[in-house]
Amino acid sequence: MMKRREFITLLGSAAGACPVAPLAVFAQPAIPMVGYFYEGVPEASGVTQAAAFRKGLGEAGYIEGRNIRIEYRWGMNDPGRLRELAADLIRLRVAAIAALGAAPALAAKAATTAIPIVFGTGLDAVEIGLVESLNRPGGNATGFSNFLAHLASKQFGLFHELMPKAGRFGALVDRGNPLTEPYSKELQEAAAAAIGRQVEILPVRGSRDIELAFAALAQKQIDGLLIGPAALFGNRRVQLVTLATHYRLPTMYVLRDHVENGGLMSYGSSTDELSRQMGLYIGRILKGEKPSELPVQQATKFDLVINLQTARLLGIEVPPTLLAIADEVIE
Repeated sequence: MMKRREFITLLGSAAGACPVAPLAVFAQPAIPMVGYFYEGVPEASGVTQAAAFRKGLGEAGYIEGRNIRIEYRWGMNDPGRLRELAADLIRLRVAAIAALGAAPALAAKAATTAIPIVFGTGLDAVEIGLVESLNRPGGNATGFSNFLAHLASKQFGLFHELMPKAGRFGALVDRGNPLTEPYSKELQEAAAAAIGRQVEILPVRGSRDIELAFAALAQKQIDGLLIGPAALFGNRRVQLVTLATHYRLPTMYVLRDHVENGGLMSYGSSTDELSRQMGLYIGRILKGEKPSELPVQQATKFDLVINLQTARLLGIEVPPTLLAIADEVIE
């Protein structure tokens, strides 16, 4: 049996022979840190999308608090804060940034050409300057797009099928979003293609604006209203549904959350699925793939949700053809 003095001597000799300090041998690699950058607030759909993002990271092998750290930055529906929030993530030296929304993506892109960015946007990523091309992004950004112009065309088509005799349509857009102007242009083009007429576009920027817009739409005898895609509207779903019910105005939304809260109908890409895919892309980048070589992908999952109870309240009979293609019908 080895004596205690012999064991200590042997241990000391081994340590002296090793060129690396014992603590360094057992040092663990630093946990990567990524930024989650969203233009809205940390509630409602913002929370579910963040959870879906973490799910995607998990599928890629990264679990928050175990082998990855996530720094959340919320724009609170204030476009003026986005540049500052992007700069803050850059100062933290995050390994990658997940930017949900075109405005946060552009803010992050303006702040760094080195840190990888994975975006989720409804606009043409090439047209707004996020990437050089969809197949070969070429820079430090890549991600996912649901191409809202095509989405709006489908939404107006569904609206027309629901109410074939409707003659006047309106749309609410976020006045504070710098990308509202190109979206509004695409919206008019989509409406012209789908229903053969222009729509009444009302830019809003808060609760009071939204109330005034609904009153104006009622005075103009608008037959149907489309709520544009914006974090502003996702966070005011109860107000929007309440006003639509009060004015008996058939309303189409992008997010199913509105329909679950009493809205008439929604059609849009699954934002949860988009966020999950963003998490998977971040995972691939952390494992060594380059954003310049990951193609920008289009949304593939779209949901049509109809609230029959609200339809009855509005005196609308939903055609069987619409019910047959709906992903979910709320009784």
